[in-house]
Amino acid sequence: MEKIASFTIDHTKLMPGVYVSRKDTTPHGDVITTFDVRMTAPNRQPALSIPALHAMEHLVATFLRNHPQWKERIVYWGPMGCCTGNYLLVSGDYSSRDVVPLLREAFAFVADFEGEVPGASAKDCGNYLLMNLPEARMAARDFLQALDSPELPLQYPE
Repeated sequence: MEKIASFTIDHTKLMPGVYVSRKDTTPHGDVITTFDVRMTAPNRQPALSIPALHAMEHLVATFLRNHPQWKERIVYWGPMGCCTGNYLLVSGDYSSRDVVPLLREAFAFVADFEGEVPGASAKDCGNYLLMNLPEARMAARDFLQALDSPELPLQYPE
């Protein structure tokens, strides 16, 4: 079986950053850009906790799907199985640089969020008790520092 593209990236060199993971063309000719929003250095920094990622998923997905300029282009936001970041799928042909300002807004929203996490109820979520807002806020603040760095990686390492 052929290894999928994301497993060919050298994770020992991967740093927190925003990477174009892939671009797919739909049968109708539309491009879907998948971004690897890597929040920790795999296998070198601690992975994010599942409760923090889950709270972040609810908050960022809600933020993105309500964003005045981007909401119509957002396809998906969700956590990576390895718990080192999230995937963002956007309708359109974009570069990493194109979405960094949007991600800054989204992570600032999470870092400053107070109150009840949207969709955090038994009626709205399949595991609503598995959320940690304070941890999500802390992880968002940490990633905002990476997003604000002039050395933010925007391309996968060779």
